[in-house]
Amino acid sequence: MFLVKNRQNYLFQFPPLLKMPGLVHAVASRIGGNSRPPFDGMNMSHGVGDDPEAVTANRKRLRQITGNGICVYTRQNHGTSIRAITRDAVARGEAVQTEPVPADALITDVPGVRLLIQTADCQAVMLFDPQKRVVANIHCGWRGSVADIIGHTVLRMISGFGCDPGRMIAAIGPSLGPCCAEFVNFQDEIPRPLWPFRVGAHHFDFWRISRHQLITAGLSDGNVHGSGICTRCNPHLFFSYRAAPKTGRFAALIGLDENIASRH
Repeated sequence: MFLVKNRQNYLFQFPPLLKMPGLVHAVASRIGGNSRPPFDGMNMSHGVGDDPEAVTANRKRLRQITGNGICVYTRQNHGTSIRAITRDAVARGEAVQTEPVPADALITDVPGVRLLIQTADCQAVMLFDPQKRVVANIHCGWRGSVADIIGHTVLRMISGFGCDPGRMIAAIGPSLGPCCAEFVNFQDEIPRPLWPFRVGAHHFDFWRISRHQLITAGLSDGNVHGSGICTRCNPHLFFSYRAAPKTGRFAALIGLDENIASRH
């Protein structure tokens, strides 16, 4: 369940999330933008060797075409660090930093804030509790799956924001599919409890792993939505590290619309 909202800007969205009042979300493809090869064109990362001015212009464009707001990035490190963006932090101007803090998951209930995750084969897993009006965005690669960063994030939403996972909606962005997620040394990299998700000799279905971890954390199976798009199979649409190690990063964002959320 995945579609293109705007073919000029190639923003992809999930229909179930589009039905949620006051929720803003999008996955930006690599098409367009200001970056030159091998980062062409909407590269969102300052950490891959691209022209900083081009990245800044790409980020500004994404902000404009998704309704502006405060865009929050982190320095992703394939760990389990979770950062909560609070109203006090936004008021003090700490939500946006010149040097983003290390974190692989972001949570907020502040209207006007956009949580951004940058990927090039890893998953961006977006979460929303429509009653508590809390959103999260998770950077989940294979190391994140092994560490169950999804489960840790859901627990943080419960303990820190009073969320109920039974109400949550999840969306798994474009990422490495079971067709291309090959791990020839999986005995050393992937723990045995995840081996049932092996496809063939050396491939793993990390889409199914994330769904399993979300359901284990309390989400309903019907509230978990995947794009079904493999980044390595579609390098013309999305950056893929497996397809080309020297490449850019595309972004997935989620947040609460300031105008609608303020009326609740």
